[in-house]
Amino acid sequence: MVSTQWLCDHLGSEGLVVLDATVVPATGADGRPTFVSGLDQYLVEGHIPGAVFAELLDGFSDATGPYPFTRPDAAAFAAAAEAVGIDAGTTVVIYDAAAGQWAARLWWLFRSFGHTGVAVLDGGATAWRAEGRPVSRGHVEPRTGSGFAAAEQPGFWADKSTVAEIAAGDRTATLLCGLPARDFAARHIPGSLSVPAGRLVSRETNTFLPARELRELFADALASPDPIVAYCRSGIAATADALALAVLGRTDVAVYDASLSEWTADPQAPLASVA
Repeated sequence: MVSTQWLCDHLGSEGLVVLDATVVPATGADGRPTFVSGLDQYLVEGHIPGAVFAELLDGFSDATGPYPFTRPDAAAFAAAAEAVGIDAGTTVVIYDAAAGQWAARLWWLFRSFGHTGVAVLDGGATAWRAEGRPVSRGHVEPRTGSGFAAAEQPGFWADKSTVAEIAAGDRTATLLCGLPARDFAARHIPGSLSVPAGRLVSRETNTFLPARELRELFADALASPDPIVAYCRSGIAATADALALAVLGRTDVAVYDASLSEWTADPQAPLASVA
């Protein structure tokens, strides 16, 4: 991660691209919770100067996939990255206007496709605005890059069969749920630990908690040497947990991309609850 001061000092630097990855919760026509693009918020309410909007609902997700926010294939991700001005030599800083989970998702995607020059802005737009830093409005035209070659890296993703083996005790790993505590209590994959992504940041500053406090939150997971598979509802909050674990030095974390969206669609997949 990078601080707001670091970004302020480096805004406008050659080779730096700032991405706004905001997604906004909404209520669908059927009355059910859904998500909409943060583009209108970016254009009207403003963004960090020079930041380009990155559309997580389409482009950086497979909009035709069977589940929300299905990760794109390498070719689609490369096209999306090129469209926002990213090439192999670009340093990317990502933020959102929430608690960092959308930025974490895009950060995880970039790393999973082989781009290591990427960081999340600690505190995001909330911290930036609270500190009185400059805000711009309107569209920002992306720079023209020299092309982006995406190559999927091993170890970043876990599929349903892997998670099923872990839940059944046939594979050694720690399952970690990033959903809010009430959602975890209602239903989770058996044997999971709970570290809600919303608890990773300070309520006062929206920045990540100090490492000591993060270690306390993840104490049960960190007590085991086993690799960790993080999940949530659609693979978003799970990436915030994965980011926090990376801050703590863990390099053996994978994300179950379809998460409970896929798991609960199977009537044979086991679920547990907390009474």
